[in-house]
Amino acid sequence: MATSAQFRQALRVGPPGDIWHKPALSAVVTLGLLNLTLLALGRLDLALYTSAGGLGALYGHGLPYRARARTLAGVLLGTVLSTAAALTAAALTRDAVVLVAVAAVLAALHKLACDAARIGPPGSLIITFTTASCAFVPQHSADLPPHLALTAIGAALAWLVGMAPALLRPYGPERIATARALEAAARLARTAPGTPDTAARTALVGAVAAARQSLALSSPARWRALGDAPERLLVHAESALAAPAGPGAGSAAERPAEAAAAAADQYEAWARDLRRGRPLPLLDLTEAEAAELRAHRPGPRSPLRRTLRRALGPGSALLPIGLRVAVGCTAAGWLSLAFGVGRPYWAVVTAASVFQANSTLSWQRALQRVLGNLIGLVLFTAALPLAHSGQSAMIGLGLLCQCGAEATIVRSYWLATVFVTPMALLMTEFAGLQPARVLVADRWLDTCVGALTGLAACLLVTNRRTATRLSRALAGAETATREARAAVEAVAAVTAVGPGPSVARTGLATALLELREAADTAAGEWRRPALPHQRTADTERYAHHLLAALLERRGAGVRAV
Repeated sequence: MATSAQFRQALRVGPPGDIWHKPALSAVVTLGLLNLTLLALGRLDLALYTSAGGLGALYGHGLPYRARARTLAGVLLGTVLSTAAALTAAALTRDAVVLVAVAAVLAALHKLACDAARIGPPGSLIITFTTASCAFVPQHSADLPPHLALTAIGAALAWLVGMAPALLRPYGPERIATARALEAAARLARTAPGTPDTAARTALVGAVAAARQSLALSSPARWRALGDAPERLLVHAESALAAPAGPGAGSAAERPAEAAAAAADQYEAWARDLRRGRPLPLLDLTEAEAAELRAHRPGPRSPLRRTLRRALGPGSALLPIGLRVAVGCTAAGWLSLAFGVGRPYWAVVTAASVFQANSTLSWQRALQRVLGNLIGLVLFTAALPLAHSGQSAMIGLGLLCQCGAEATIVRSYWLATVFVTPMALLMTEFAGLQPARVLVADRWLDTCVGALTGLAACLLVTNRRTATRLSRALAGAETATREARAAVEAVAAVTAVGPGPSVARTGLATALLELREAADTAAGEWRRPALPHQRTADTERYAHHLLAALLERRGAGVRAV
């Protein structure tokens, strides 16, 4: 049962994202160019098709440009193919019951593919929204090639806009990822004495791993431009983990306050230099740190096919979520039809938006969706006089809402939905003005139907595989701690430091992140077996203790390399 604390958590407004302006600007430029071109041609009614491709500009902004080019291409190709399937279904049948089923199946496939490939924000929902909308626009067979061509044009422009910043800051994403790791190190260093810091340590481990992954995905030319300065900064950021941790030392109590504050200030200064594009310092390293840095070579990236097969194989925790999406979206759309709503695809999209990694997150998302839509409908009603003053005003309002959604999505989903709702309604009016009362009533009914049906699907389709995943992650973490313990003992016995401690530490960090993610996911599932909470907490604390020991030994010595 939901508690008051969970309600507060669902409605909490967090801090702003550090790169929200990047997807916002990309989407505004892409959609603005597409919509204004259609307006000049007198065919704004075709905006749905160009927007289906143009909204791809929202993806990939955290990735280095080399990886972004591939990821964007894959997302946009998938968008074009999904749009083709939706348009083909619309041309073959006008039966709304069948079209709801098509939209639901596509929504499930989008969810599985995006989660398995770890596409990142905004995930599968944007593709589901555009393809579900296309499925309910009547089509003729002769219209399919030109309409699909418009989607492809929008996708091509989205790719160009998404890659354009590489001309100005070719290594901006790598700098930002490294800065985030330094900022996480500063937060750990500023942990108040006597305060448990396991969460801050795990956050730093994750930020360092993400930064190293970003550097590994970067272009080989990055070495000529930046050298190994980012890697050296990450070594120093990671050294914040060398402070005492584990049983008896799981807090900041033993750290000298002045030294910790000075270290935090230095981390933050380096992070600011990274974000502002300033020259990077070439920091000194100990002999052990330098040897590890020289020996480090990023491993080959797993092929996408292998990644998808591993994520979606037998026993995958994603498969029940895909089934939830298919069942919940189908039921939401059919129930909307039973109520006589003219746009059942809104209920499909609402249900798709509800499904998160576990049941707790799903009901929180449903609450956020309903609240955001309600306020968004009020905002849309207030903006109608301006929107109906001309198509240029309608385009401008839509772009303003898009910018507002990106500015707030990291802070709170319900707050972003306040802007998404009028934006979606304005898009329906590009093809022609609609009766405001009917539009608002349909949207509200579909939102409630989709949210409630999605939650019902979470209850009916259980996901006990989250507990299985936690058991596997716990076993893997315990194995990693044994290997790390052996490495600590080996390092203590000799003066030379080989690759063994580095390998053990990397394996331990990876196992820690998987354990925390698996534990959080399993804890939020409503119908599940009992979970080993204490064993998980003990394993995490001991793993952090071993990480600190390994890093303390690595950082010992004179920094002169």
